Amino acid sequence: MMYKKILVPTDGSEFAKKAQKHALFLAGVTGAEIVAVSVTENNFISGLPLDDEIYQLNQVLNERSQENLEEFDKLNAEDIKISHVIKEGSPASCILEVAAEEDIDLIVMGSSGKSGFDRFIMGSVADKVVNSAKCAVLVIH
Repeated sequence: MMYKKILVPTDGSEFAKKAQKHALFLAGVTGAEIVAVSVTENNFISGLPLDDEIYQLNQVLNERSQENLEEFDKLNAEDIKISHVIKEGSPASCILEVAAEEDIDLIVMGSSGKSGFDRFIMGSVADKVVNSAKCAVLVIH
């Protein structure tokens, strides 16, 4: 199958880095471009009054998202076209939103590594994306 656009969510984790390497390989083979998305998960501060401390925390989270995307770029030895998107909110929802907006053919993402009680309570971003995406999803363990 030929892919034109591959979406790669990144959070800086080892799982995400493995997915990035797979996505770069697939993009190199198919000529696809990559849309890299990093989600600033700031749900825990929504609804709080926006004071200087909350604003600064949000800025730090957004800077971390930008750093994750820049680290991804460093893996790109073949000059594959990579565009960056930073979103704020729920990771699964933001990933699905970008996939729809960008007309993505394939999502390549790492598994979260959660198991047991944590997975039961919080769910898995990968599970949510796999079950809701309108395109193919490749989950790298």
